[in-house]
Amino acid sequence: MSGSDVTAVGQHPPAKLVIAISSRALFDLDESHRVYEEEGIEAYCSYQVEREDEPLAVGQAFPLVRKLLNINSLLQDKATIEIVLLSRNSADTGLRVFNSIDHHKLQIRRAAFTGGERPFPYAKALGAHLFLSANADDVRLALDSGLAAATIFLDRKADEEGREKPEDTQLRIAFDGDAVLFSDEAERVYQSEGLEAFEKSEKESARLPLPGGPFKQFLAVLHQIQKELPAEKSPIRTALITARGAPAHERVIRTLRSWGVRIDEALFLGGIDKGDFLKAFGADIFFDDRHQHCQSASRHVPSAHVPHGVSNEK
Repeated sequence: MSGSDVTAVGQHPPAKLVIAISSRALFDLDESHRVYEEEGIEAYCSYQVEREDEPLAVGQAFPLVRKLLNINSLLQDKATIEIVLLSRNSADTGLRVFNSIDHHKLQIRRAAFTGGERPFPYAKALGAHLFLSANADDVRLALDSGLAAATIFLDRKADEEGREKPEDTQLRIAFDGDAVLFSDEAERVYQSEGLEAFEKSEKESARLPLPGGPFKQFLAVLHQIQKELPAEKSPIRTALITARGAPAHERVIRTLRSWGVRIDEALFLGGIDKGDFLKAFGADIFFDDRHQHCQSASRHVPSAHVPHGVSNEK
């Protein structure tokens, strides 16, 4: 084996972040989906083939994907971000999707077209750290398989008003804490015994790190990429925006410290609505386990529901 085939002793391979995204999250396929629902699969296939040279409009996740891919030019091979496409289209009907990728000049080279089957099993095979989809059932199954996943949606009116400034190239990602970055063990105490018992439990366990939640590994890879550039020049900025307040803050801080992971900003809101704070942070996406929180936040920033933990068992 030649020296070019192995990583030099003492060196680590460049960090690589892989995000799998569904075609309905990347592009606006609402009209195409309506044809499928109302007229059937044959009409849908004809509809797509007849329009395969007509580019699809951008979807909810398009601005996020564009920012992610643009970061590669800043990293200069110190790390890599790859987007892979997963679609229930067949290869035949999926040609319109690939043509649209080319039209919008997105550097997406890998894709899986499953011909109607659930696409999420291919996310792990493609090395994905995160799966974003407009299909809530696929997201739940992906989470059950151990993959970080979320259902992305955006308030249409807010989308029309415009979100992304042309000069704003920094990617800003915001996370809720419990049941997203961390396990839901503390949330279970809160929901079963109330706020007072939750705060007492968290204060007593302040020096005991929380177990990781479904997004722990995703955050760790983001952190690896952030380390490749000085903090003041990082193309990625992260924030923890949580309903926790004092005294439940200490356990969170010590947990992140024990993981060796950097969070650039932490907002402990003590139950205040998160929307205005997310807007002030300028989040390109916000992950939360509560659907109603995502719905509220989506009036300000793109949001993604993580259907994990006790709040999603009812």
